[in-house]
Amino acid sequence: MQSSRSEVVQASTVETPSPLAAVSPFALPARPRILIVKVSSLGDVVHNMPLVHDLRARWPDAKIDWVVEEGYVDLVRLLPEVGRVIPFALRRWRKRFWQGETWAEVGALRDAIQARPYDAVLETQGLLKTAIVARTAARAAGAPVIGLGNATQGSGYEPAARLFYTAPVKVPRKTHSVRRSRLLGAALTGITPPEPPCFFGPAANTLNVNDSLWADLPARYAVCFHATAGAKKRWAVANWHALGQRLHAEGLTVLLPWGSESERRDAEALAAGIPGARVLPRFSVMQGFGLINRAEVVIGVDTGLVHIAAALCRATVEIYTATWRWKTEGYWSDCIANVGDDGVVPTVDEVHAATLRVRGVAA
Repeated sequence: MQSSRSEVVQASTVETPSPLAAVSPFALPARPRILIVKVSSLGDVVHNMPLVHDLRARWPDAKIDWVVEEGYVDLVRLLPEVGRVIPFALRRWRKRFWQGETWAEVGALRDAIQARPYDAVLETQGLLKTAIVARTAARAAGAPVIGLGNATQGSGYEPAARLFYTAPVKVPRKTHSVRRSRLLGAALTGITPPEPPCFFGPAANTLNVNDSLWADLPARYAVCFHATAGAKKRWAVANWHALGQRLHAEGLTVLLPWGSESERRDAEALAAGIPGARVLPRFSVMQGFGLINRAEVVIGVDTGLVHIAAALCRATVEIYTATWRWKTEGYWSDCIANVGDDGVVPTVDEVHAATLRVRGVAA
């Protein structure tokens, strides 16, 4: 069994043996039970999914469970390789901290993560709350807890989390969100992750395309995800108007989603400057798959649903204005274009040219 002493694993030194000859640095059985702890946010959960495929590539019969924020449970269930999806509801529990029902749910979480004797626990969030969950799950069988050994640029990290890892893994400070999780997996499997990464299973490519909410969608349309929680990550209204007018001239209807009342008002303001544009009804993340899967092109700022579009390898243009592009950009398909960067706002011409490129349309 792994000793309680923490040992730092250098991810950069993991070699790339043949999959058939791969030897994990941990003594795992042929059919290991592995728990993943990654609770949020939407984009981060999506970017964590290739880790599941990496584990199954090394151990085809592995039993993999995942602890995730309750709002993303259905998203993780899109992965047939994941057995149990265990809901985590800290956001809701904080609001009802003193209620008996809250503590009953916390107890149910503890029972769920300790019900199966795990052979390894991968904690890819890097926060104290998730590290505690991981160590609690590992305690029953004395399983190793693999987690981040250091902070990476642009990602949340709490150094105290390291106290709960038996095998903290050091990764380069400048590491893409997808690769960061996969490097932790590589420390467990002994195999350097192959490229390109795999996200969803085949069923995701047709998910909810026939949802009644989308019954009257036009034949050709562009989805413009204009809204984001960070005001600095937005693209100017005038830019959206100019881009939308060009898309309309190309025969595309511009569809504008929203998630809050203020975002709905923003969508209405955008629609007022784009001929034929539609403000969509409110929809869930899972319903969003149907909208994205039927789109001719998806354009949007650095936000979760845009990352889903990129993970589905749909024609996607990701707009960056105030975040590092290297950290979350889609790099695994020619159907994805990334424009702008932190402090470098892309022009309408640049974004429009990208929409043509990902659609395979000559400029």
